[in-house]
Amino acid sequence: MHAQSRTFDLPLGDHALRVHAIAMAEPAASTRPTVVFLHDSLGCITAWRDFPERLANALGCNALVYDRRGYGGSSPFGPEPRRPGYLEDEADMLMRVLEACGVSQAVLFGHSDGGSIALVAAARRPDVVAAVVTEGAHVFVEELTLAGIRDARSALRTTDLRERLHRHHGERTDAVISAWIDTWLSPEFRDWNIARYLPSIRCPVLVLQGADDEFGTPDQVRAIAEGVSGPARAHLIPDVGHTPHRAAPEEVLRLTTAFLSEMVPALASSRRAV
Repeated sequence: MHAQSRTFDLPLGDHALRVHAIAMAEPAASTRPTVVFLHDSLGCITAWRDFPERLANALGCNALVYDRRGYGGSSPFGPEPRRPGYLEDEADMLMRVLEACGVSQAVLFGHSDGGSIALVAAARRPDVVAAVVTEGAHVFVEELTLAGIRDARSALRTTDLRERLHRHHGERTDAVISAWIDTWLSPEFRDWNIARYLPSIRCPVLVLQGADDEFGTPDQVRAIAEGVSGPARAHLIPDVGHTPHRAAPEEVLRLTTAFLSEMVPALASSRRAV
C-alpha cells in the first residue's frame, strides 16, 4: 500500500521531540487506531529501520514514531537527574505527544523501556489506548537484567557498540548510555516495579519476548500476561534475544497482525499480507 511519511520537530514547552509520521493512502486508515512505536533505552526513530512502515502497511493503519527527549533528533536531556519513576513520566509525555499530533485512539508497540511505558499508559488512559504490544518489556528489576547491563557496559569498551549508537544519537551518545546504565544500576532503582498498574489494563495485550533475551526472563512475560485484566496472549520467540523485531521481523509481524486484527474491532478487516 502506498504511504506518505514526514519527519518533523514537535515543540513541547522547553524542548522539542523528533517525530516520524506515516500516513496510509487508504481513506479507511483515518478511522483506525494509529500504531505508535515506543523505542528502547538506547533506541530512536532510525533504529527501528523499516519495521514501523511494514507493520502500518500490514494493518492498513497510520503510524507514529518519535524520539524521546535526549534521544536521536530530539532535544537533549533536561538538567534534572533521571529519577526512578522516569518511565511513568514518559507515559505522561506520550499522552502529550498523541494529543499534539491529533491521535485519539492508539495501538502502542513498545520495545523494552517502550513496552513498560506502553503498559503504564494503557493503565492510566484506557480511553486512548486500544491495545498494547510489548516486546522485551520489564515490570520489575531482575538480576539477569542488571547482569546484561553490566555486560553491555563492558561491550561499550571492547566492541564497536558505541560507534553504532553514535550513528543514531551523535553527540548525545554518551548521555544516552549514561541515562540507561547509571539509572538501572543505581541502588535507588533496585526496587522499581510497575506491576501495580497491570490490573488496570483492560485492553488487549500481546506480550512478546525472545526466548534468549539477555535482559529478562520469562517471569516478565508471565507477570504481564497474568497481571492484566483484559485479554492477553504471550509468545516466547525461539532463538531470539532482546530485539525480536530486528532478529525475527517476519514472525513479529505475523504474530502482531494476527493478534490485533482479531482483538481490535476497528482492525478486523484491515489485515494484509506481510
